[in-house]
Amino acid sequence: MEIPREALLVLDELKKAGFEAYIVGGCVRDFLLKKEPKDWDVTTNAKPEEIQRIFPDSFYENNFLTVTVRTGSENPQLAEIEITTFRFEAKYSDKRHPDQVQYAKTLEEDLSRRDFTINAMAMDQEKNLIDPFEGQKDLKKKIIRTAGNPDERFSEDALRMLRAVRFATTLVFDIEEKTAEAIKKNSLWLEAISKERVRDELVKIVMADKAADGIEFLRQSNLLKFIIPELLENYGVGQNKHHIYDCYQHALKALEYTAKKKYGLEVRLASLLHDVGKPRVKAGDGINSTFYNHEMVGAKMAFEILSRLKFSGKEIEKITKLVRCHMFYYNAGEVTESSVRRLVRNVGPENMEELLQVREADRIGSGVPKAEPYKLRHLKYIIDKVSQDPISVAMLKVNGKDVMDIAAIEPGPKIGQILDALLGYVLDDPKKNTKEWLSEEIARLAKMDEKALKGLADKSKEEKFELQAEQDESTKKKYFVK
Repeated sequence: MEIPREALLVLDELKKAGFEAYIVGGCVRDFLLKKEPKDWDVTTNAKPEEIQRIFPDSFYENNFLTVTVRTGSENPQLAEIEITTFRFEAKYSDKRHPDQVQYAKTLEEDLSRRDFTINAMAMDQEKNLIDPFEGQKDLKKKIIRTAGNPDERFSEDALRMLRAVRFATTLVFDIEEKTAEAIKKNSLWLEAISKERVRDELVKIVMADKAADGIEFLRQSNLLKFIIPELLENYGVGQNKHHIYDCYQHALKALEYTAKKKYGLEVRLASLLHDVGKPRVKAGDGINSTFYNHEMVGAKMAFEILSRLKFSGKEIEKITKLVRCHMFYYNAGEVTESSVRRLVRNVGPENMEELLQVREADRIGSGVPKAEPYKLRHLKYIIDKVSQDPISVAMLKVNGKDVMDIAAIEPGPKIGQILDALLGYVLDDPKKNTKEWLSEEIARLAKMDEKALKGLADKSKEEKFELQAEQDESTKKKYFVK
């Protein structure tokens, strides 16, 4: 990989002005991992006012000695580059923000304030690596380790504990033993962090390929009880003969499936939380235990969890609905089309695909080998069928009143016959479905004798039934059902 031209230009301009300059942090980590960095950050011994003199097209609107330079790049990830003066952060009274930010004298002093060794590296434009905490070695060993004393790092910023789990999850690394012990010891400080920041880190964990491992990391690190303590109620709670895993493992297996399938955030969270209410309604023990109404209790709990974590109203509404409705009953041949229509209406057509994805995850989490058995494919076929616009005269750009007005006739069977005949024309040529063309045809059909008009209407009905049968057969093939 190469350092992009825009970042090199920033480094060169700072060097020309007599200052030190390096790319730093996450972009160096990703660069060494041969992954495309999401952004490129620069550190320098130039003060903010000096940086702005070198780069007139920039802005400085924070208290962290960071100037943002506009590069003019068409690449969104390089359009703006943040340049931060070497800095040293004093005491963190709130376990999140430094009480005071001071200028650091050296690059090494600046790197020493950073969270993890893999993020405490810098590189100059010749790709010379400055790595005082052996971050490159930790990258090769695939471990997350704090830069310096872990207790001090987590005392400065408690969110770093959650970031350690996030990096371990997204990079598929392990957390170094002393770092892991410090997280357990200091986990209580996570309560000092705003729920919005906790939510953002949780979302990154849930959206990772190894999302289930991330949730287990949180449990083992004593962090889960400060994020979703309700999930811990599921730990070790046995289920009945329909499941081979306990409630907690079942939730992780469901989440694991959604991550493997690359499903969206709402489906992943709904799959993680879909049975969260089971421990509170469990009756009996062993293979015959029951969990009546767990979906209703779980939906209420999911609402409380997501609200507490400051998810958006739209996300909360969808996830809660998916949890509440995931136990829908369906057996081919038993459930009528009208009941499927009610399900679609209750869940919302826009949520049906996600509901079926949660159902698939629930099945896999139960230990069955197939996510989509025949009856689930058959349900998808029925949903598709009842969601299609019916082939009827309602599709026409004219109605019965138009027929009566144009043909100057009273209500009676002739109106229906004219509409049926018009539908036949439109089925043959959809371009004819305009009010202008149909109005002219109404005037002509109104003058036709009764027998001929009835013949046209009957022929149109036969064409409609044939077309509906073809459409239904095509939909069946789509879902491999009979």
